[in-house]
Amino acid sequence: MRRVARVALLCLGCGLGSLLYAFSQLALSLEQEAPRGRHGDAAFPLRRQLSGGGWRAAAGSSGRSSGVEAPVGLLPGRYDFLKKQPYEKMHLAVVACGERLEETVTMLRSAIIFSIKFLQFHIFAEDPLHDNFRKILDSLVYQEKFNYTLYPISFPTENAAEWKKLFKPCASQRLFLPMILKEVDSLLYVDTDILFLTPVDDIWSFLKKFNSTQIAAMAPEHEEPRIGWYNRFARHPYYGKTGINSGVMLMNMTRIRRKYFKNDMTTARLRWEETLMPLLKKYKLNITWGDQDLLNIMFFHNPESLFVFPCQWNYRPDHCIYGSNCHQAEKEGIFILHGNRGVYHDEKQPAFRALYDAIKNYSFGDDLVHALLMPLELELQKTQHTYCGRIYKVFTKRLTKSIRDIYERRSKGR
Repeated sequence: MRRVARVALLCLGCGLGSLLYAFSQLALSLEQEAPRGRHGDAAFPLRRQLSGGGWRAAAGSSGRSSGVEAPVGLLPGRYDFLKKQPYEKMHLAVVACGERLEETVTMLRSAIIFSIKFLQFHIFAEDPLHDNFRKILDSLVYQEKFNYTLYPISFPTENAAEWKKLFKPCASQRLFLPMILKEVDSLLYVDTDILFLTPVDDIWSFLKKFNSTQIAAMAPEHEEPRIGWYNRFARHPYYGKTGINSGVMLMNMTRIRRKYFKNDMTTARLRWEETLMPLLKKYKLNITWGDQDLLNIMFFHNPESLFVFPCQWNYRPDHCIYGSNCHQAEKEGIFILHGNRGVYHDEKQPAFRALYDAIKNYSFGDDLVHALLMPLELELQKTQHTYCGRIYKVFTKRLTKSIRDIYERRSKGR
């Protein structure tokens, strides 16, 4: 009996020791993971990093500095958010100069409303605009859906003045994004006068459709050659039958940085940054639309490098001003609206302005159907005296689906 008792006591001691060891390892692992949960997420920079001028602007300055947070265990809502924080970020860049603050913020709002995955905004703006951008973006709700970094406008030092005056102030900044944002693999660049009527996720998914030679995606400048600008007036090479529009440009920047481009200046292939200035010198007396013309020339010589997406991804007044000529939009609706020619701010195309005003005036958190969609439909019905207004339903077809999808995701707790 004594021997049995000693064996039982020994087994009990071993079991107790194993249990204590397991608890100690669990406590250690939780202690190691907690700091990452509180401070390691890229969406919550601990402090702003002030950027320098010139090409040092790549550092930028991050918005929404979070400071020191309370322990996660005391904030169950915060802990739930961190658990749901998506690993993949969608990078969106815009260049804003002059009077483009309101227009840019409205574009960013449209991206925030509909998108699913986390958004990282890269905002290139003149220095006087930075404080206003910070105040506005820091005050928006849905902070968990995006982060932003502000950058000064910067060009290569030796030709900065020439690049800045090309077409419109700051417009050619987009050409240098692959060299400035060196750590960003893929990027969606948009003009300030863009409105998303579908999640950014949808156009971001085109990156997976690129073949092995494609480095960027854009939409045609025109669908109808009879009203096309490039095929009637251009004095330089351009892509395809009617050229391409660079207002919405999806880029695999890693591929852009690695590629050597064919050109009509030398038999040797050149890198992206080596091509830009020689192209400008050769064609500067023949280009009208600045950086967009340079992109057309580059992809004329390298057509295998471009993925072309349909017109509903870059829908402009040209698609309806003389009658509807974007048939995909008629079928599926407008995915991305491009209000070029200043149509958001005059009375020439009231259908475009109605949509811009609806998103600009929408208050985050209000019911999207009653506060956005229904008032917009009433305003669009007043625009039927114009060609674009006659097909006003294309302006709400995709928007309606996007709103419905939001409510379906909410009902499923996503």
